[in-house]
Formats: sequence, C-alpha cells, structure tokens
Amino acid sequence: MNDDGLLLSEEERKAAYRRAWFGFIAMMFGNFMAILDIQIVASSLKEIQAGLSASADELTWVQTSYLIAEVIAIPLSGYLSRMMSTRIYFVISAIGFTLASLLCAFAWNIESMIVFRVLQGFLGGGMIPTTLGAIFLLFPPEKRQLPTVLVGLVMTTAPALGPTLGGYLTASFSWHWLFFINIIPGTLLSLVVWQNVRFDRPDWSLLRKIDLIGLAGMAAFLGSLEYVLDEGPRHDWFEDETVLRVFWLMLAGALVFFWRAFSAEHPIVELRTYRNRNFVFGSISAFVVGVMIFGMVFLVPTFLGGVRGFNSLQIGQTMMVMGVAMFSTAPLVGKLAVKVDLRLLLAYGLAMVAAGTWLNAHLTADSGFAQFFWPQVMRGHGFMFCMITMTGLAMGTLSPDQVKNGSGLFNLMRNLGGAIGLALINTSLHDRSWFHYSHLSNSINSARAPVQDLLQQGTAYLQTELGSDAQAAVIGQMARLVQQQAAIMSFNDTMLMMAALCAFAVLLLPFADKPAPLGASAEGGAH
Repeated sequence: MNDDGLLLSEEERKAAYRRAWFGFIAMMFGNFMAILDIQIVASSLKEIQAGLSASADELTWVQTSYLIAEVIAIPLSGYLSRMMSTRIYFVISAIGFTLASLLCAFAWNIESMIVFRVLQGFLGGGMIPTTLGAIFLLFPPEKRQLPTVLVGLVMTTAPALGPTLGGYLTASFSWHWLFFINIIPGTLLSLVVWQNVRFDRPDWSLLRKIDLIGLAGMAAFLGSLEYVLDEGPRHDWFEDETVLRVFWLMLAGALVFFWRAFSAEHPIVELRTYRNRNFVFGSISAFVVGVMIFGMVFLVPTFLGGVRGFNSLQIGQTMMVMGVAMFSTAPLVGKLAVKVDLRLLLAYGLAMVAAGTWLNAHLTADSGFAQFFWPQVMRGHGFMFCMITMTGLAMGTLSPDQVKNGSGLFNLMRNLGGAIGLALINTSLHDRSWFHYSHLSNSINSARAPVQDLLQQGTAYLQTELGSDAQAAVIGQMARLVQQQAAIMSFNDTMLMMAALCAFAVLLLPFADKPAPLGASAEGGAH
C-alpha cells in the first residue's frame, strides 16, 4: 500500500522496493561514516596536536568529546526520529555531520576542534541506530536477510578500518583530510535519502511533550559515564578530583534519568523495551561484542606498535586480515541465518571470537604478523556471525512502534561495551604490567649467580666502548627487558580475560527464546 492506503500495482511495488534499497544503501554509508569517525583520528593525534598547538591533555578531548556527544545522541535518536520521521531526522543528521566535518578540518585551535567534534559526534550518533531500525521498517521480514548482513559488515569493518585509513590519509595528504573525506559522500547520501526514504511520517506533537528533565538526566548520566570511562584510566580513577566529581554527577544523572524513564508520560528513552526477553539477550551480546571489537582494535595495534615497533603500514596489514575475513564470511552467514537457529549461530560466532582471542594470549617479544594471522581470521569470521545474528535476535521480535527506540538502545549497548571495555583494558594493562614488573624485578637480584654472570659478561663486552659506564648500561638494558616482558605478560592476561568474557556470553544464550530464522519471522514490523 502507498501512504494513502491504496493498493499498489506490481510495477509500483517493484519501484518502491528499488527506492527502499537506494535509500537504505545511502543510510548505510552514513552509518559507516559515523562509526569510522570514532577511530579515524586515532592514528593521527600527534599530527593534529602539532597542527593545533595543543597539549597532550587537551588532545584527548578530540576523541572524548566525540564519544560523549555520540553516546547521548544514540538513545535519543528513537524519540527524534518518531518526532521528525526517519527521513527528516537522518537528512538533518547527515547534513549536520558533513558541515561539522568541514568545520573540524578548518579548526583554528584545540577549543574550536572540541566544539566541532561535539557537533560531529552528536549528529553522527543519530545516523547509526536510524540505519539499523530502517531494516525492520523498510523491508518485509522475508527481505531482511541481505540488509542485515550489510549493516553487520559495516559495523564490524568500520572500527577496524578507521586507524589504517586515518594513517594513510595523514601520511599522504594532511590530517585535515580525515574530515574532508566526509564532504562529498555526506552531501550525496543526504540527497539520496531525501528522495527515497518515505516510510513514516513525523509526529510534531512530540516536540511539545519532550521530557526536558529526563533529557537533562540522560545527558548528565551518559556524558559523565563516558568521561569517567575515558579519563579514569589515565588519571588513576578516583584519585583525580575531577573524575570523582564527574562520577557523582553521573550518579545524580542516572537517578533522574531512570526516574523519568518510568514515570514520564512520554519518556525520552522507552526502557520497557527490555521486557522483551530476546531483546535483553541480544543487547547483552551487543555489549560483549562491543568490548571485543573496540578492545581488539585497540590492543593489537598497541602491542604491535609499542612492543614490536611496527609502523602504521605493518599494523594496517595485520588489521586488514580481520577485515578480509569479515567480508568473506558475510555471504555464508546470510545463507545460514535463514535456515539455522540464530542462537546457535551467535554462540558459534562468540566461540570463534573467544578462541581467536585466547590464541593471542600467548604472545612473546617475537610475535608478529604470522602469530596474529589465524587469530585475526577467527575473530573476523566470528564477529560477522555475531553482528548479523545478534541484530536478528534483539530486533526481530519487536513490534513496529518499538523498533526505533529499540535500535537506539541496542546500539547504545554496543558503544557502552566498547567504552567500558577500553577503560577496563587500559586499567588491566597498567595494573598487570606493574604486578609482573614487580615480580620479575625481584627475581633479577644481583646476589644471584646467573645475574652476576650476565652483569660481568655484559660489562666486559661494553667496557672498551663505554668505560666506567658499561655496568650502568647493562643494568639499563636489563631494566628495559624486564619492562618489555612485563608489558607482554599484561597483554596476555588481558587477552585471556577478554576470551573468558566472550565464552561466558555463550552460556547465556540458551536462556533466550528461540527466534525465527532471519527473514522468516512474521513479527518485528511490517513493510
């Protein structure tokens, strides 16, 4: 039927289906851009720091400001898209994101960059859940297989591709191109979405009913949570007075937000969506996958760059293995998802990610591309199984009026998983490194015969070159070796904990209700 309730002819239905695909592909590119911009500046922060004459502490806000704004926008997207319609809200977000990218490229100091990154993060955050929700509103159940696969591909490849692409653009041109690259795609996709996405209508009455108290509470809660998670590991958590104050603001915001979520007539975020059992388990899976994707995208380059001294090209080649595995796995998952219980496919995906991470929990000072190749293949393969099936598990049984809100919550859980995971990973690396350093240092005792022999041999070898400084040089080399081994052991401990978390998530899946295969459910929204 068309918007007026009239039956469509066969030719009109085909034309509508083509428009749906044109619009969805454009939305998917917007989704890709928004997720990519979380990570694309990660490899070029030093160049941005030099270009804006910023201090190291100020520079962290280039990332933090984007993440805080995005994490507020994602759950808010459901309310705004109901108020404006998906078409208007997405186009405003896409145009705003494009203009904010242009402003970031022309930022004249660190303060202006932070303001523009806030705008970019908030507007980009609106495109991510809107695209996911469009699958269940644009396409009938039997047509959802391919778009779900494509969105899963975008959500997994964009974080992995970000640092590599960012490093290439900065090395080949300048850091400004990290933002210029968004201009043409953002403009084109805005036009395509405006012309082709017309499946819902705005409800402007919601503008008068917006819960400003709940909105303020949500902004304080999620914004402060993101700040604490991002800045806490850098400043020894609550030893820093600012982190402690923001933590109390987070608690106050959480109390206000949850109070209004269950008492307001039109809450900003409808938490009653969590009454759906499968949405709960799908969201838990999204949280764990967020920990694993963002965690591994951080850990692997950090190890290769910090311990092995790999350059950005070598790191990019290693990370590319996971991306290739994702692309090659997508068609297989799409075929299996229409025939096999989604819980089994999700369990398999989580198990593969856990196994691939466990294989990297035995790193040495010589671990490089060869030692990461098969674990990266396994993780890429598993991530693709996870992204597609957990989306179907969480969203497939929601009613049409729950889809927009549910999409925001689902994406929020994945982003929170990434934020909380990175905070815990940084803390684990720091604490375990000090633990192992202390343990190894105690064993490097000058009273022990093997240590004395090493000191004597090393001193004799360097005596002619360094003279009286030879022994101090040998001791310095031993200290650096201990630090390196402590760092490697901390990476192994962290990888092992992440593998255990992923394996634990598998054990929860039998408690979910059996969902219909992807594309076969009669629930979850009508076309």
